[in-house]
Amino acid sequence: MTGATALNLIGTALFAAAVLHTFSTKFFEHLAHRSQHHARFWHLLGEVEIVFGLWAMVLICFMAALYDQAYAITYLEQQDFTEPLFVFVIMVISASKPILDLCSNSVVRLSGLFPTYRSVIHYFVILSVVPLLGSFITEPAAMTLAALLLKRDFYDHNISTRMMYATISVLFVNISIGGTLTPYAAPPILMVAGQWNWDMSFMLSTFGWRSALAVMINAFTVSLIFAKELQAIKKSGAEDEQTHAALFVTVIHLGFLLAVIYFSHHPVIFMGLFLLFIGFAEAYDHYQNKLMIRESLLVAFFLAGLVVLGGQQKWWLQPLLTRLDPDLVYYGATALTAITDNAALTYLGSLVEGLSADFKYALVAGAVTGGGLTVIANAPNPAGLPPSSDPVIMLV
Repeated sequence: MTGATALNLIGTALFAAAVLHTFSTKFFEHLAHRSQHHARFWHLLGEVEIVFGLWAMVLICFMAALYDQAYAITYLEQQDFTEPLFVFVIMVISASKPILDLCSNSVVRLSGLFPTYRSVIHYFVILSVVPLLGSFITEPAAMTLAALLLKRDFYDHNISTRMMYATISVLFVNISIGGTLTPYAAPPILMVAGQWNWDMSFMLSTFGWRSALAVMINAFTVSLIFAKELQAIKKSGAEDEQTHAALFVTVIHLGFLLAVIYFSHHPVIFMGLFLLFIGFAEAYDHYQNKLMIRESLLVAFFLAGLVVLGGQQKWWLQPLLTRLDPDLVYYGATALTAITDNAALTYLGSLVEGLSADFKYALVAGAVTGGGLTVIANAPNPAGLPPSSDPVIMLV
């Protein structure tokens, strides 16, 4: 067996190990609770976002052992880490307090336009407008905002278990499909948009209007089903509480956000802008909450690990995918997303050359459709899962 063949097999075996690891995170969390001396280590292995990065490091060690250190370093330097870096930066900025306050206050004001059915409309807006906002402030930020609003205004009011699970189900699905109006907000879109030249105009005309319609239908349906229970919720005044950063702080945050999006393909520029943003946030820290550095790093680490491991999967993907028709790809991608992150699925597809436009559409459409099936199907999903939920995988 040649070194190249051995490396291909090892790379595929490690990718399979990473997928299996994603199903074992609850097991490691259990070990963390039982261990006295290694709890933090087991907790680290229980983080879904750490999985692909961890196994990517194992792959690099195998490369250095099979060849040498220079080969492993060269392989890493040949990979494009623009998307993971961009996700890290955009998540931190878009999840900053002035941006989230602006979005939250807008949701409250929009709900207030219909005072007769205030609770029902507020619920509908959270499950429809906020997921669509994810196309601009990124899916993880939208998930964080929606989860905070739902907890404060509904989950803390002892709603029924049936409504709790229905709400989370619709939230997961709507966040996954609601981030497709732009080419930068949803991880499964971001991982292929540059490779396939999908710009804002393409996303709006091909995915955007369909996704927006589906999001509205989903939110309207669940709001209608639980309308009676929603109207029975006693208004505590919490949803009227609004916070405001200084106008110039919010404007500058929005400026940083737009600038990073504009230079999304140039990491040397958007990383410089990010450093300036950190400095500005420190200078006006009384308008800030703790920046979401850790969560953003974990998602970026996951995507970077995906890039490293994915580079070794082309040898079997090319012959497999080129034999499939678009309809089969759509249903297959929807099903596979339930057992692996949808960004991993689309990134693997981007490695295959000569795919038709219909094939590309079917792959991404299936991936985002299945992004709400399980907790591990879409990177932002764990942020929206209530702490009391026990299942590792929650089929919706």
